[in-house]
Amino acid sequence: MDGLPILSLMLLVPLVGGLACFFLAASEARLVALAATLINLALGILLWAGFEIGGPQWQFTERADLFAGFQYALGIDGIALMLIMLSVFLMPICILASWDGITKRVGEYMASFLIMETLMIGVFAAQDLFLFYIFFEAGLIPMYLIIGIWGGADRIYASFKFFLYTLIGSVLMLIAMFWMVNTAGTSDIPTLMQYDFAPEAQTWLWLAFFASFAVKMPMFPVHTWLPAAHVQAPTAGSVILAGVLLKLGGYGFIRFSLPMFPEASAQFVWLVLILSCIAVVYASLVALVQQDMKKLIAYSSVAHMAIVTAGLFAFNVQGLEGAMIMMLSHGLVSGALFLCVGIIYDRLHTREISRYGGLAINMPRYALFFLLFTMASIGLPGTSGFVAEFVSLAGVYEISSDVTLILTTGIILGAGYMLYLYRRVVFGAQVNEDAAAMSDMNAREWVMLAPIAAAVLWMGIYPESFIAPMRSDIAALEARVARAAPQGDAKLQAGEPCANAANYVPYEHAEGGEH
Repeated sequence: MDGLPILSLMLLVPLVGGLACFFLAASEARLVALAATLINLALGILLWAGFEIGGPQWQFTERADLFAGFQYALGIDGIALMLIMLSVFLMPICILASWDGITKRVGEYMASFLIMETLMIGVFAAQDLFLFYIFFEAGLIPMYLIIGIWGGADRIYASFKFFLYTLIGSVLMLIAMFWMVNTAGTSDIPTLMQYDFAPEAQTWLWLAFFASFAVKMPMFPVHTWLPAAHVQAPTAGSVILAGVLLKLGGYGFIRFSLPMFPEASAQFVWLVLILSCIAVVYASLVALVQQDMKKLIAYSSVAHMAIVTAGLFAFNVQGLEGAMIMMLSHGLVSGALFLCVGIIYDRLHTREISRYGGLAINMPRYALFFLLFTMASIGLPGTSGFVAEFVSLAGVYEISSDVTLILTTGIILGAGYMLYLYRRVVFGAQVNEDAAAMSDMNAREWVMLAPIAAAVLWMGIYPESFIAPMRSDIAALEARVARAAPQGDAKLQAGEPCANAANYVPYEHAEGGEH
């Protein structure tokens, strides 16, 4: 692949496909969208195969000077690689999920998804500060249209709330970017990641970036746009919103807040941890009382992403690796859960939990997939959720055992609301004749869920294949923030013996210890 501008191709393919969809009939637009996303998936597999583990930090770099010092600069490290793979993996599944459910303005709908794919990949591949900002903000537009045009009854309210929440925070980030470029003399992201800004300036820069990334995550208390957006969005919109767009905030913390402002990150670490604890418990309790399946899964996303923020600000390798695996796992599992809701919504046109029950009788294959993703969501060993939660909490424990205890309480509550949801939908008596008459999954729905199920099990059984490309980049990030890392309350440090081990005397040999 020497000399092949693979990242530019991955931006170009969905963009060209999206523009073509504007001028095509519905059936042709569906085929073009599916073909474009599958081509990008193939390019993503080539990207992963060609990525050199242990090689240079930045690979597949492309640079071109455009105008007024603005650079077209692309390149990826292992972290960006994994998030790009998540994007290109979910996108063909989103097209399949919309195959029959979207019947009006199909060409524009498919174009919106394809253009959004270009913008998401651009966020993860951009190596210029302003190029990143353009991709980061432009991604709002297609999702705003998807919710506002093809959403539910309250779609206008939900789309405006989504747009305004995410836009306002980003204005502060843009102001901070101009100051950074003026001070450092460059807009090159890899260079800025090694630049030491003055500690007093870091505080304001960190807060400006936090205003944008916290909304995107979404963190408590700026999470309220998410349940509304999920409930009103079409199924594929919810999949890509939960699967990829929520990860932009976490990626921003990894790429900007931690390496560029390490002292400020340490200064505000307790703010992040406290907000994460509140979010896990609050969102889990709210999820327990939901009657709308989509809203329940949306609140579970708030709780899971709070574990991500806690892991990121644990300032150690375990926390960072766990947060990345949690982002990948949540992208797969929450996307699959929204697909499961969409499958039965297409048949009964309601998301009310009380309208279902006993689906294991007439939809056994659906019940099996739903069970797998429910178990992965609550962290069953052997699934991606277990690896993500275990490693994240191991990292958080090094910095605070109290925070770990609260986050673990949220996991227990998560098991409660997810199992309660599953029992009410899949088991019990079939009290509604229309639900009892629903047919099981068809071939298209099998093709949608089976790859995600395989990926969830693959990550749960052999997570090394996902961690290996990121390991050196996470180690470099940890080394960058180590100088500012706050003192944790863990009594044992990883890889170090207990300080009192040399003085330990077994009980039976201690003075007077005969028994």
